Amino acid sequence: MSESAQTNPIGAMALNTLLASLASKSPAPGGGAAAGVVGATGSALAGMVVAYSVGRKSLAEHQTILEDTRARLERARSMFLALADEDAEAYGRLNTLMRLPEDHPDRIAGWAAAVTGAIAPPRATLAAANDLLRLCEDLVGRINPHLKSDLAVGAVLAEAAARSAAWNVKINVPSLPDAQRASVLSETDAIVGDARERAARIESGCA
Repeated sequence: MSESAQTNPIGAMALNTLLASLASKSPAPGGGAAAGVVGATGSALAGMVVAYSVGRKSLAEHQTILEDTRARLERARSMFLALADEDAEAYGRLNTLMRLPEDHPDRIAGWAAAVTGAIAPPRATLAAANDLLRLCEDLVGRINPHLKSDLAVGAVLAEAAARSAAWNVKINVPSLPDAQRASVLSETDAIVGDARERAARIESGCA
């Protein structure tokens, strides 16, 4: 992680500062961190949908699930931002080793742990994005109807976070030991497929 990322967590950055950091000639934050930010944005938008649905008499039978979902969406938003920071930090460590000659003692000693560390945050982001889609899917038909488009957008963002995280998993797969590659790719493809289907159902339910 760069010094600026260490002292300025992504969740505490002004939007224009974050965008400038993403656009800069620096390896981190990059695509993995962006996936986390998109997931957090989807969580926040779904949270707004719930906020406008809690307390409505016409939705009285759904209040318990709405309250529970509101709390879970708040946790999801924080988790995505934490994963964005973890991704930036982990990829920063890996990138430092990548700049060393392949036979450098530090690269040899730290490579396996750095690769494992770099692939963990996007895998967690992918799983979290699919969990967010599950929450959004449970909300279909249980929300203020005026917020259907916002729920659909939240689902689109959640799917985008999942697909983005998957790219950041796959880019690091070739650096994994041979025995792990197939299972990681299979798991990743399965979760992305599930995310696509859930997002499609949510959009259909909100149409």
